[in-house]
Amino acid sequence: MKKLVSAYKLKMILTFIGLWIFSLSGQGQVWTLQACLDTAQVHNKNLQIQRNNIAIGSQKQLEAKSKLLPKLNVNADYKYFIDLPYQFMPMSLFGGPEGKFKEVQFGVPHNINANLQLAIPLYNPQIKGVIQATEIGMELNELLLKKSEEQLFYEISNLYYNAQILLHQIQFVDSNRANAEKLLKNITLLKQQLMATGTDVNKVALQIDQLNTKKEVLKSKQEQVMQALKFAMRVTADKTIKIEREIRYEVIPSYGNKPNIDLQIAQTQNRMLKNDLSIIKKSALPTVSLFGTYGTTGFGYDKKPGNFLKFHPVSFVGVQFTYALFDGNSQQIKRNQKRLELRNNELQQSLLNEQNAMQVVNADNQKRVTQRSVESGRKQIAQAQLIYDQTILQQKNGFANLNDVLMADNGLREAQQSYLAEVVEYLKAELELKRLTGNLTGSK
Repeated sequence: MKKLVSAYKLKMILTFIGLWIFSLSGQGQVWTLQACLDTAQVHNKNLQIQRNNIAIGSQKQLEAKSKLLPKLNVNADYKYFIDLPYQFMPMSLFGGPEGKFKEVQFGVPHNINANLQLAIPLYNPQIKGVIQATEIGMELNELLLKKSEEQLFYEISNLYYNAQILLHQIQFVDSNRANAEKLLKNITLLKQQLMATGTDVNKVALQIDQLNTKKEVLKSKQEQVMQALKFAMRVTADKTIKIEREIRYEVIPSYGNKPNIDLQIAQTQNRMLKNDLSIIKKSALPTVSLFGTYGTTGFGYDKKPGNFLKFHPVSFVGVQFTYALFDGNSQQIKRNQKRLELRNNELQQSLLNEQNAMQVVNADNQKRVTQRSVESGRKQIAQAQLIYDQTILQQKNGFANLNDVLMADNGLREAQQSYLAEVVEYLKAELELKRLTGNLTGSK
């Protein structure tokens, strides 16, 4: 566990150094997905809380182990008896009748006690179970940290991909607007030559206005996505961030199916429940401890003629044996509760296994379908662009009218939008498949 904590510290130090070097390169630096993830891992408060929980778990483990060590206490007290305690003495001691008693005050008003007490646990079966519980608790905290990292990776990856898609949409709009502006010049020239009408010019001008409006909408969406990305990274909203334009993803046929994080958490909780049940069972066993006391007791009298203050040593050693004969069946009730919790946990694991298997199949199918659609979409864009170019050429030579050009332009736009939509679906399916197969953070 110490090695694991040290590994986290080393990782954070290296990340800090990397981000410091990255910041020196200036505001114009393009932020990769990995740079965004590294920044988020340093500044994200949820991850910091989980790391603190791991450190807390380490301290709890040390606390549990300390129960095996001897305990040494210092005790001291002073008592002044305003009224001395009474004792009943048999009158037969002084020649009186049998069965008769006389109350007598014993002692002196001043009493002082000071001693050292040592206790050493010889046999306590519950302590080992508590230590085991802290070890399992640390493993659970590590898994919760990993789950938080996966959630952060998933969130930032989605935002980053959405920002890239919007960049490509804006790029397509700019390209379409450039084509429309060229078309507007041609139509305007034809109108001057009385070969086109004012309606034709207005149609193309309307198309340009629509593209301008669409670009403004896309830029607004892009700004919203970038602000959400900055918030997820926990960087200031005024910081300038440029992302990579090229969408980078690997076409991996399949992933090794590891237990996903939710199933690992459920399995660790199962071990925790079994350990709790073991501790409850062991609570019925006796405990044995060695103890000893060394000290002094002082007695004082503050009235004349015989005032005094005298101290006398007190010391003893012993063995303490503790065994619960009857506890009102509370331990049996606790065992029954824990067994039911274990059964629920086993049912949860079974449900997670079945659900995960179904989701992996669906995500894998979705990935394959969208992968083919992305490849097909590229070809469709190339084909739509070719049709558009040919239609423009035909329109210049009088073999096609404006409606043909507009239809070709709409076909190109639809192909572009369909392609980007399929890319989005592919990236989502890829992320989901990585998450379900336990390869999300390991594939950064």
